[in-house]
Amino acid sequence: MYQHKLEKEILCPLEYGLDIFGGKWKSRIICILASNGTMRYSAIRNELSNITDAVLAAMLKEMISDEMITRKQYNEMPPKTEYSLTDKGRSVLPILQTICEWSRRFKKTEIKKTLAPCKTCDQI
Repeated sequence: MYQHKLEKEILCPLEYGLDIFGGKWKSRIICILASNGTMRYSAIRNELSNITDAVLAAMLKEMISDEMITRKQYNEMPPKTEYSLTDKGRSVLPILQTICEWSRRFKKTEIKKTLAPCKTCDQI
């Protein structure tokens, strides 16, 4: 996993929050787990069609480290591993829903693509 040369300097609570659940993938993973419940790695990967295995694995490791999701490994062959949201991960859902609503309301009018309602956010 990539190691930062400099330690992260988080100066305010907003920066902490954005580090924990911000970015392209973490919020999507949270929404997918919220709408589908416990999922295996391959199921998460299928929901995120344009993510690489390396990036998904790194995001899941970071989210486990940040206590946003849990990983449960079963002692069977073939190996079975499941991921689910923790209470801390579920606590972010109202924030993500609010961001989604705000985005629909204030998206740039020059964006040619219409932002479709997010099926995952709408199901949470």
